[in-house]
Amino acid sequence: MKYLISGGGTGGHIFPAVSIANAIRKAQPDAEILFIGALGRMEMEKVPAEGYKIIGLPVRGFIRPLFHPGNLMVLFDLWKSIRQAKQIIRDFKPDAAVGVGGYASAAALKAAAALHVPYILHEQNGFAGVTNQKLANGARRICVAYPGMERFFPADKIVVTGNPVRQALLECTSTVEEARRAFGLDPNRPTIFVTGGSLGARSINNAICAGLDQFQKAGVQVLWQTGKADGDKWERAVAAMHPVGADGSPETVLIHPTVFVKDMAQAYRAADIVISRSGAGAVNEVSLIGKAAIFVPLPTAAEDHQTANARSLADRDAAILIPDKEAPARLVSEAIQLVGDKQRIATVEQNAHAMAHFGAADAVAAIVIQEAKNK
Repeated sequence: MKYLISGGGTGGHIFPAVSIANAIRKAQPDAEILFIGALGRMEMEKVPAEGYKIIGLPVRGFIRPLFHPGNLMVLFDLWKSIRQAKQIIRDFKPDAAVGVGGYASAAALKAAAALHVPYILHEQNGFAGVTNQKLANGARRICVAYPGMERFFPADKIVVTGNPVRQALLECTSTVEEARRAFGLDPNRPTIFVTGGSLGARSINNAICAGLDQFQKAGVQVLWQTGKADGDKWERAVAAMHPVGADGSPETVLIHPTVFVKDMAQAYRAADIVISRSGAGAVNEVSLIGKAAIFVPLPTAAEDHQTANARSLADRDAAILIPDKEAPARLVSEAIQLVGDKQRIATVEQNAHAMAHFGAADAVAAIVIQEAKNK
């Protein structure tokens, strides 16, 4: 059988898409799977690295405000992308299609609908994206990560599956001490993992940089994924530190910046707590591995969905939510306080783990396969 998977733009869309593809292939080893993405977006690199073929479309997002003259070309590219997607579908002849959100999903699934290919949506966030909302009526099933999504989608099509995640996160066998040594960290010292994603998060990075001395004085070590944006700036700030002890002797710098962490499973295992944005992928990963987290939602995320994601845990004492504008004043002090409170960490971890949906990729794959067979 043949399956088409479309979407991308961010890791929060790409990793679930690849996990769904892996689950389909596990259930049907001879299945043929083709991805459709947007040219110039990160899926064009990440998907082939996972062993799948992907075709890129010239589709892109609208410019704000919507009456911007440049949107005439955006509309033209959308029209062109739908035409290209129709030809891809005619050539590939998929039995079913899956959309995970992002620009490419809009073109690919509109083409699928026009050619009578059944499609399934997967919505990762607690606030549905515009693309998925517009595609909902034509979908056979809509897989969601959070309850209460009837306000966005037809109730009879919704299935709560959770969010698929990278399998490596669940298969990490390292001990905490081994994981810390892998990053050159002290195996016995309280540890915080800070991540703003592959590009970084400016407000989080600014807050961490301003609090370097506070971490040092508290004896807390920090594994800090700075991201590509201004990565050298943060590394220079740490290199300029020359902490000394009460007796005047030099101390080891406890802050460990790195532009990119390749092994996220090890990084999570090494940490007592995590500081992160609250994209769907990050929130789901924290729940599945049962890790205490402080979320700083990206305020410019569409429909403020990152705040909705974080609040879904924070309201159940399964995480701590700090608004982006409050990060400079609160982030470092609350992180130091939390990492030193083992009982509080245990409570948050337990509550986070209780909210996890295990086997999400297999659940979505089973629905996709069934709809393909129904066709």
